[in-house]
Amino acid sequence: MSETIFSKIIRHEIPADIVYEDADVLGFRDVNPQAPVHVLFIPKQALATLNDATPEQASLLGKLLLAAAAYAKREGLAERGYRAVINCNEDGGQTVFHIHVHLLAGRKMHWPPG
Repeated sequence: MSETIFSKIIRHEIPADIVYEDADVLGFRDVNPQAPVHVLFIPKQALATLNDATPEQASLLGKLLLAAAAYAKREGLAERGYRAVINCNEDGGQTVFHIHVHLLAGRKMHWPPG
């Protein structure tokens, strides 16, 4: 996987508004929020897209979702609800090729998004 802006955030080489961190996952506020709360959860392990995930990485993918849920609960967002999204590749809306979960909250979500 090539170097991304997320690689630099993981290494704390560039600033980010970090709201969650454990041994495997980093969570930080999106610089271009699409909702009042928009946090990205990324694995510290390099993984470009969901298509690249292997069965051995199932635990890591689960940790991403559990980190998002833990953050939502801690911040009082879980009761009203939130959206957790993984975009995959260009047509799926992925712009940084380091897998990440978008946690969106703070307003009523609609489908299709918008």
